[in-house]
Amino acid sequence: MMKRTLFVFILLFTLGNLYAKEIPLVSNIYARQPISLNGKWNYVVDPLENGYYDYRLKPFEKNGFFENKKAKSPSDLVEYNLDTSPLMNIPGDWNTRDRQLYFYEGTVWFKKDFKYTKRTGQRDILYFGAANYDAKVYVNGKKVGEHIGGYTPFNFDITDVVKNGDNFVVVKVDNKRAKDNVPTVNMDWWNYGGITRDVMIVQVPDLYVEDYSIQLKKGSKDTISGWIQLNAQTAGQGIIVEIPELKIKQQLITDAQGRAAFESKAKLVYWSPENPKLYDIVINEENSEIKDQIGFRRIETKGKQILLNGKHVFLRGISIHEEAPYERGRAWSKEDAKTLLTWAKEMGCNYVRLAHYPHNEIMVREAEKMGLMVWSEIPVYWTISWENPATYQNAEKQLHDMIYRDKNRSAVIIWSIANETPHSDARDKFLSDLSKYARQQDNTRLISMAMEVTKAPDNLNKLVDNMNEYVDVISFNQYIGWYRASNEAAHLMKWEIPYDKPVIISEFGGSALQGLHGDKTERWTEEYQEELYIRNLEMLEKIDGLSGLSPWILVDFRSPRRQLPGIQDFFNRKGLISSWGIKKKAFYVMQDYYKKKEAEYK
Repeated sequence: MMKRTLFVFILLFTLGNLYAKEIPLVSNIYARQPISLNGKWNYVVDPLENGYYDYRLKPFEKNGFFENKKAKSPSDLVEYNLDTSPLMNIPGDWNTRDRQLYFYEGTVWFKKDFKYTKRTGQRDILYFGAANYDAKVYVNGKKVGEHIGGYTPFNFDITDVVKNGDNFVVVKVDNKRAKDNVPTVNMDWWNYGGITRDVMIVQVPDLYVEDYSIQLKKGSKDTISGWIQLNAQTAGQGIIVEIPELKIKQQLITDAQGRAAFESKAKLVYWSPENPKLYDIVINEENSEIKDQIGFRRIETKGKQILLNGKHVFLRGISIHEEAPYERGRAWSKEDAKTLLTWAKEMGCNYVRLAHYPHNEIMVREAEKMGLMVWSEIPVYWTISWENPATYQNAEKQLHDMIYRDKNRSAVIIWSIANETPHSDARDKFLSDLSKYARQQDNTRLISMAMEVTKAPDNLNKLVDNMNEYVDVISFNQYIGWYRASNEAAHLMKWEIPYDKPVIISEFGGSALQGLHGDKTERWTEEYQEELYIRNLEMLEKIDGLSGLSPWILVDFRSPRRQLPGIQDFFNRKGLISSWGIKKKAFYVMQDYYKKKEAEYK
């Protein structure tokens, strides 16, 4: 144990120096009057990483592509030109923006020129919503930092390198998969490469509000509690927190850690799917003002029930990948979010499982506005390197960043720490540590993970998982009628879930090519998928403590594992809606089922 602790300490010390300029996330970046760097960026494909390593495979200290070097005379040798390289719209993935890169995994360099006006007494923060997977960032030829992980935001303080007038930012993005990464090499979704979410610069005062938490106090029905954190350990700083509609206005003073906490009683209208009430919040610090909209709700369990605001609730859900509708690659925009979530609402959902990684902040905020509860997950998926301390630290960092970003979003009710992981002592240690860490970061939400059920004799399906004691909700994936047994055999199945906790079926389903019709016993047809859903719903209704469903999946999505010509063509066809937005027959089975469930729980 001491060896592992020492290793982790050394690792964190090394990472801390390596990523010295990756500062803590500036919370609620969209409220800081950001300057967008979205738009057209030059890009260079670099499969041998010639722009980063010399011919002895040592990283360049200079002369790399990050310098954006120009030939100053006809005799100069410069073997690249970022200015004349092709253009790509950012945010975006290179796999669908450049068809030659459809299957490409490796390094691509991106460059953006921009004009900038510095302001006295202001810090300049460069923010990325996400870049998959290993991003190294340079401003005006100087490295400002790097980030590992394809689905969480990061930012750098570039005050010392950005200047008045003309500037350029260069980003080396590498999406090569590796065994010790999170996720690992084996996964069932597309490994989209690129700068896949918003890029922005924000100007903040030298002393600014870095982070804040405002929510209903755990265990209370009417007490709002919160804290404000400055970017420096500065005592005696005045901060005003206002919730105008509730007539709350508190003057706070920071402590020696630069933090100020508060509590206030209020007569609240709770956030719920039926009434997604959000309150305007205003935080005033001496040199800045931040506005947000926050809802207040209680989420808890009692025996085998999930309670929202004290009321027994059934989670009428669907799983969603961050896949843009109409075959457009990685989703990132508000329009993408609204389209996907509107389809979920049309099905009758009050809940969405955002799988298998943290989705765009815009997606979470739109779900909140639309009254959809959210399951949010990190990509600890299938077979992770359970005994590698660096892999654990990577997973914990992604968990931290997910919770950090979305802790004020009332829609988020579940933090999920894993999906379909094989049992072992090392796995149990890894995941139990993640569960404990999640509770340290946020004790107001439920913890879960997508488990698997083992088959026993006589059609008995039994869930046995040591992680049961570390989660609040027992969630598992099952595929009767697709990977196991037949649709006709579903009625013979028995289920044993030996835990006094609510049960969510986090995945079930089967594939159908939209428009392919035939007998209900014929694979890949809409009729087969429809029959699968009918039989599965009859079967699952018998599970004691059933508290929710999130079938797999809302929309067909790209996956290199799915190769059957004429049917899959590198798409997972388990969607209830095609990648072109056409609803399959099984969509209406779920719609009818959810109508009945909604009436049952009114």
